[in-house]
Amino acid sequence: MQYLMMLYADEAGFAKVPPDQLEKVMADFNAFTNEVKEKNVYVGSNRLQPVGSATSVRVRDGKTMTTDGPFAETKEQLGGYYLLDCKDLDEAIGYAAKIPGALWGTVEVRPVWGM
Repeated sequence: MQYLMMLYADEAGFAKVPPDQLEKVMADFNAFTNEVKEKNVYVGSNRLQPVGSATSVRVRDGKTMTTDGPFAETKEQLGGYYLLDCKDLDEAIGYAAKIPGALWGTVEVRPVWGM
């Protein structure tokens, strides 16, 4: 089953990370990505542009409305994701715990409902 692992963190705080620490963090993410690829559970992943580039879309009474930024006010913003093909939720949680962003943010694990 595929699981989407959504990485949430405080975007403003992440922007303040010193360059040497950021380099280490990116190396940790690369190591995790290589691990899940080697174990053949990797389906895809991407880092997202800052939340200020987001547009929320709603349709009400047949009218499309857009809002700059995310719809909900939150302390953490969605910054990226991994899509992994795991045998069960326990395996997915095990991988989510290895994602470096779990050390300072939140990794939401959600099964994908295949279409």
